[in-house]
Amino acid sequence: MSCVRSRAVHRPNPPSIDPGVMAFIWALVLAVFIYFGLKAVGASGAFSFVMALLGFAAIWLLVRLRGEDRPGT
Repeated sequence: MSCVRSRAVHRPNPPSIDPGVMAFIWALVLAVFIYFGLKAVGASGAFSFVMALLGFAAIWLLVRLRGEDRPGT
């Protein structure tokens, strides 16, 4: 009786996503969180929107500049 064997298959890698796109997604999600958090505590809509936009810009910049994994560090 002989055994039937198959060759080893490599596990597929997840798709590569540009760091700028990931920074945008992080910033968008956290800006929405900031907006609704400010609305929940009673801030006006205009103030919440401006703070969310400023938060979006700051988070995007921070994640874009500092959020990358550097190999070998």
